[in-house]
Amino acid sequence: MIKDDAAPRRPHTPDGPNLPTLEALQKAWAQLQPAIRKTPVQPWSDPRLTPLAPVGATLSLKLELFQVTGTFKARGALSVVRSLSRDQMRRGVTAVSAGNHAVAVSFASSVVGTDAVVVMPKSANPARVDLCRMYGATVRLMDDVRAAFDEVARLEAEEGRAFVHPFDSEPTILGTGTLGLEWIDQVPDLDAVVVPIGGGGLMAGVSAAVKQIRPDCVVYGVEPEGADVMRRSFETGAPVQAGEGTTIADSLAPPFTLPYSFGICHQCVDRIVTVSDDDLCKSLYLLFQSAKLAVEPAGAAATAGVLGPLRDELAGQKIGVLVCGANIDPTTYLTYLRRGEDLASRGIEP
Repeated sequence: MIKDDAAPRRPHTPDGPNLPTLEALQKAWAQLQPAIRKTPVQPWSDPRLTPLAPVGATLSLKLELFQVTGTFKARGALSVVRSLSRDQMRRGVTAVSAGNHAVAVSFASSVVGTDAVVVMPKSANPARVDLCRMYGATVRLMDDVRAAFDEVARLEAEEGRAFVHPFDSEPTILGTGTLGLEWIDQVPDLDAVVVPIGGGGLMAGVSAAVKQIRPDCVVYGVEPEGADVMRRSFETGAPVQAGEGTTIADSLAPPFTLPYSFGICHQCVDRIVTVSDDDLCKSLYLLFQSAKLAVEPAGAAATAGVLGPLRDELAGQKIGVLVCGANIDPTTYLTYLRRGEDLASRGIEP
């Protein structure tokens, strides 16, 4: 149970879109098989972790980095593509993304046999660009995000391609909800789950599943300080545009939040905290050293939240920590790993 002196959490509100039902989530999970993996949960206990973790807590890692395509995104993208009509399948699909969503749409289109053109900024991580091409998608690289959105709009208008949104659609949230369904089945007595949050597609699905199965399980979102669009949306009570900040966790940096995914998060998420890029690097390094996991910065966000702003609040609890992805090229990963190692060597804890 939460300690009496824990920091207060936002009271839940019944207002907002209807949650996907457990029956619908179970149906979605069955439909995604066998293309989607049931990813494992691993207990996390190690002498390197003990002095940094919440006192008396029991931690486990939900290893979604072992999902096909390397991130949770495959669940939502495949759910969306499977929901398309035959005519939409014939005309193909398109998506805009800095990386992981584009990879997931490329994968999903290969599973169902439709054609995909994914549009990415030239700054996209080269490992993710290569993965899109590996799954058979055509990749269009544009100068910046605005040009990428313009190109997607052209593909929709001129070629009739179906746009696969990265986070704000019912099929997307049904897909990501299968993760929450799976997680609580694997560890039914969790006191809290800690999940990275960006546009809310992942969190909306996970939190909707968790809260319907275990209403007393506390759901925490962790967001980069430089891309705190969901935290600010919670403060204002409505979707907002991204600010001027930046973060190394590019997959947690949407340009805005949107009503459907925000509305579900607003109903089901107890609290959102933010972490710095240094926190992400320190946690990325700890996951490598202690859990033997090589993750992208977003994949370390939940760990950074547990070891940082949530550490006191989570003392004595049974905590599920989501490791959401690992798509990063070796050179960039080594840069962040060395940054985390340097911070650790100077005694700066996550």
